Amino acid sequence: MQANPINIRAIDHIVLRIADVEGVTAFYRDLLGCRVEKVQTDLGLIQLRAGDSLIDLVDLAGPLGRQGGAAPGAEGHNLDHVCLRLQPFDREAILAWLKAAGLEPGDWAERYGAEGRGPSVYIADPAGNTVELKGPPGA
Repeated sequence: MQANPINIRAIDHIVLRIADVEGVTAFYRDLLGCRVEKVQTDLGLIQLRAGDSLIDLVDLAGPLGRQGGAAPGAEGHNLDHVCLRLQPFDREAILAWLKAAGLEPGDWAERYGAEGRGPSVYIADPAGNTVELKGPPGA
């Protein structure tokens, strides 16, 4: 039998279908520090750099967004959550930053991730998507 040629190293990108383009872009750019890498207005697509990965924002009013069907809402989200691995990791500084932005993060807990158990906290972006902020094992 042939060896499996697929070797997953990391998350390449996630795609979020959103209605509030400005609000969600500002959340990932200004609060979480993602950089706008590419904008494809003709598709209704904004690509944000998140470390080695991308977070793609698809405008529901654009061509790609219209292809995806109904808009996500309280009963049907477009994603369960995305976990962003933070490095360096300073729990108190992160908490202060989030609270200064008017967010009420959940409780910090040790949760299992790609590198093992480490501290993490959940927040929500303006479109209602859950974002897990995760530190390294042993932090």
